[in-house]
Amino acid sequence: MTLRRPTKSDASSIAAISIEVWVGTYLKRGVNAFFADFALNEFTPAKVEKLISDPSQFILVSDNEQGIDGFIRVSSPSKPPVEGCSELEISTFYVQPRHHGKGIGKQLLEAAFQHCRDSAAESVWLTTNAENDAAIAFYLSRGFEHVGETQFRIGDERYLNNVYSFRFL
Repeated sequence: MTLRRPTKSDASSIAAISIEVWVGTYLKRGVNAFFADFALNEFTPAKVEKLISDPSQFILVSDNEQGIDGFIRVSSPSKPPVEGCSELEISTFYVQPRHHGKGIGKQLLEAAFQHCRDSAAESVWLTTNAENDAAIAFYLSRGFEHVGETQFRIGDERYLNNVYSFRFL
């Protein structure tokens, strides 16, 4: 496994992983047009290319011998949904499910932490769906603290998300 900054040629791979992980994590009972349209409109190579080129986005991908199997994105500045959080957000953190348990997530997260430390951040925050038990267990095991709640919105629909913070000091 190699961690590296992505290039624009990685945009389609990152978009595909985003769709795979998002759909697999959040659509447990089937895919309807509402969620399919969101995923296909949100996770596009063109949008990923813009993120890769944006200096306010720190993105790392994990490469194996076949290609990218996960990535993490830290956004700055990002307005936190609860008081007491920094302006650094882990805005996306996806590892293909078949690669869970191989240490990819831990290495990506530690590299993101180092980026935050290098930025002299006191903390970094993230949100996850309140029903995403696997992600919640991972974040708590890595030292994150549950600090609040927010809503993830798709159109007029709202979904409860937990807010977690990791403090460096």
